[in-house]
Amino acid sequence: MNRVIVVFDIDGVVRDVSGSYRRAIADAVEHFTAGAFRPNSLDIDSLKSEGVWNNDWQASFELVCRYFEGIGRSRNELALNYDELVAFFQSRYRGPDEKNWTGYICSEPLLLSPAYLENLTVGGIFWGFFSGAMRDEAAYVLSGKLSLNSPVLVAMEDAPGKPDPAGLFAAIEQLENLHGLEKNLPVIYAGDTVADIYTVVNAREVQPNRVWLGTGILPPHVLDDSVRCDAYAAALKTAGAAAVFRNVEELTAARIRELVSC
Repeated sequence: MNRVIVVFDIDGVVRDVSGSYRRAIADAVEHFTAGAFRPNSLDIDSLKSEGVWNNDWQASFELVCRYFEGIGRSRNELALNYDELVAFFQSRYRGPDEKNWTGYICSEPLLLSPAYLENLTVGGIFWGFFSGAMRDEAAYVLSGKLSLNSPVLVAMEDAPGKPDPAGLFAAIEQLENLHGLEKNLPVIYAGDTVADIYTVVNAREVQPNRVWLGTGILPPHVLDDSVRCDAYAAALKTAGAAAVFRNVEELTAARIRELVSC
């Protein structure tokens, strides 16, 4: 059986963050613009389509700066403290108590099931996770909600942010060592943003002798609007996605083999 490595992003792929991370972005921008601007999902998508704003703290900071630049104030003149913005963001996402989370993270719907991952394993697919989320926030869903036992995970603390492919390389190396895999197996990275797809493009440039495929997963917040859905899919394909799916569970073992054999 031909073996394949699949690495998953988490936010927008494993869990729906439209009412959590993205809501915290909007809260932070509204707070630090003194209520003058609350970005909607289109504003956030537009920023993230640039492919370099995978970190939601940085995205929030950038949206605040751009708002003030739009009304004629230079970002260099702003009394905007990044650490304060991060602390505010986290107070909404995790909640005010670091030891007892009650924030938006507690109500994130799952987008895949343990059975899906089990089916991949049975099909000869070796899988892990590479996310820009903090490790404990990623573990909250992987270990806490999905009950996965010590899955391969490369998180924010472990590698540079996307689209730098270092974290993807690290996840692959861990999977190779864990399962005794060959060093040249095809790799698919499944993500929901342009930055995720650019990560695969950059990986291919660094290691051209391996098959690298980026697959786009449409995040839930665009699925009910056909125009937005088509535009979002087109942006992922333009960035280099080999295929785009409405839900990650459409990326079955059979579909994975079709993609790597093309």
